[in-house]
Amino acid sequence: GAMVNEDLKTLLVEQKLLKSNFLKRTVTVDFYLPKNIHPSELSLLLINDGQDLSKMPFDEMLDQLIDSNGIKPVVCIGIHAGADRKNEYGTANVLDFAGRGAKAKAYNQFILGELLPYIHTTYCVDQFEQKAFAGFSLGGLTALDMTWNYPEVFSVAGIFSGSLWWRTKSLDDDYNEETDRIMNQQIKEGSYHPGQRFFFTTGSLDETDDRNNNGIIDSIDDTMSLIEELNKHGYISEYEVKYMNFEDGKHDVATWGRAMPYFLLWAFSK
Repeated sequence: GAMVNEDLKTLLVEQKLLKSNFLKRTVTVDFYLPKNIHPSELSLLLINDGQDLSKMPFDEMLDQLIDSNGIKPVVCIGIHAGADRKNEYGTANVLDFAGRGAKAKAYNQFILGELLPYIHTTYCVDQFEQKAFAGFSLGGLTALDMTWNYPEVFSVAGIFSGSLWWRTKSLDDDYNEETDRIMNQQIKEGSYHPGQRFFFTTGSLDETDDRNNNGIIDSIDDTMSLIEELNKHGYISEYEVKYMNFEDGKHDVATWGRAMPYFLLWAFSK
């Protein structure tokens, strides 16, 4: 049943508990529902680590953007992470060097086989103008992995300080920058999907690690190399690939909250 109900000017926010057979657990999900919708121009946005959205606060931000007519109405879904986040998130087809991401395939199945059908049925929407997936850190990697692998489902990805370092070899095990970053590799080996769009943010204070000692922190380095791979496939315009770095941005919810309105406007503006 609904736990928390919040009534804003343009939004109704309700929390539900969904039982997942794929994840074998109950998933807490927050639904941010626009009140006045014209189904033909309604989009959908799924967000990993949905438990962090209230700290932004996402609801007020979204309410304001819809109210001021800045963006088209969008149903937003904040999916709370489970206790086993490091296994449920990650790349579904390849485990990282430490075996993390073991339940990422099950998480994909939860999204595609349980959550999306639930949304369509419960809110009586046959199809959305665009379906977007966003996330922070490891949740951002997951959102990108799913969008890239299911282009017929998702057209937009929002990656906030994505864990694009996710790798098949540990750094002390013959690690090769060119081949061992899992998501970069998937994109390298993939192809152009017409209609797909990608939004990336980093913060200059995301971390201090610099694997290849080139004076650029890994978070920025990994993001820029991945964007390069997207460029090679033909994703070139700012409409298709947008990158923002926040000079004073950290690897935290406050920074992702600052970046969020830019993403929402880029993805859903009128």
